[in-house]
Amino acid sequence: MKNKRFFKAGIIGLSFVTGLVAIATLFTSGKLVEELSENTAAGRKPVITAAGATLPLPFYNEAFKKYWEQKDIPVTYAGIGTEKGFKSLKNEQIDFAGIDVPPTKEELDSLPGKTVLVPTCMGAITIAYNLEGVDNLHLTGELIADIYLGKIVKWNDARIVAVNPGKQLPDKEIYPVFRLDGSGTTYVFSDYLTKTSADWKAAMGTSKLLTFPRGVAAAGNQGVAGLVGKIPGGIGYVATEYAVSFGTQSAWVKNAAGNFVQPSGQSITAAASAGDATGMITNSPVADAYPISCFTWVVLYQEQNYGGRTQKESEETVKLLDWLVGPQAQAITTQVLYSPLPQKAVEYARQVLGQITYNGKKLK
Repeated sequence: MKNKRFFKAGIIGLSFVTGLVAIATLFTSGKLVEELSENTAAGRKPVITAAGATLPLPFYNEAFKKYWEQKDIPVTYAGIGTEKGFKSLKNEQIDFAGIDVPPTKEELDSLPGKTVLVPTCMGAITIAYNLEGVDNLHLTGELIADIYLGKIVKWNDARIVAVNPGKQLPDKEIYPVFRLDGSGTTYVFSDYLTKTSADWKAAMGTSKLLTFPRGVAAAGNQGVAGLVGKIPGGIGYVATEYAVSFGTQSAWVKNAAGNFVQPSGQSITAAASAGDATGMITNSPVADAYPISCFTWVVLYQEQNYGGRTQKESEETVKLLDWLVGPQAQAITTQVLYSPLPQKAVEYARQVLGQITYNGKKLK
């Protein structure tokens, strides 16, 4: 019953997301942005536009909707992927970008101005699969890596059977599904495999965009989850909320302590206890940590006077992000199967927001 409740909520959320993507596309293309800027300058409330990672999209969907209702400040977020979101920020088309991967020095150097990185919530990558009659499947990093490397092609492979005693695994082909687009989700997934499989590290490594030797490509977390649900024998990596929304089965994944764990609020938060809010926390050594957990962030320019932005727009952007890391918004995370920021991460986020300026004057 619980899964059905979340499934219905997830479908509603994803429908609303589709609307937001359409709205955000309008607000970040062509003449309408200019008109909104002119209206803002004339005293109307600003519109906050953002785009990027799809992993935190269900959380941003609910949080920004609530903020819009409470503050009467329109907020739109387009789930176009980490890579495209970062490019939109580089082109000064949005107020901030959502990312699942800390930018590299080269990426930061490519931007027209200095940026700040603000953690917003915690999430996890679920290993979704479609195998009728086989629940609570156990997998290790090495097995997942070899499935995606094409070394394991059948579900009844002896190595999978060995970690699933008592389960009747079928003589069925495995169909891996992966991301077509440059993706923070792919980066987190491959970062975990790089830490757990020497073969993966040598052949594939960690990246937002990989050339997989075998499988089927899909766009976005929605695309991967939807395709896994349609392909008997399918397996894919998706943000947890999408696995629940699309009703896919979810594997138990072996962590660094040797325990098989599923993503939950507790297991995701546990992963953060051995790291900080500025980097990757995959394959955490904590005993009850889910091994493919991550922070997600937004990135924005430290000096906000650029591209014709008004001080009012900049102030409202900072107010939104300060609210996003606060208790009201963080309480939403657990409703959509994410995890709230640890207190030390909240403190860090607010410290970073305090560095944002307009004409050199701090906004917070």
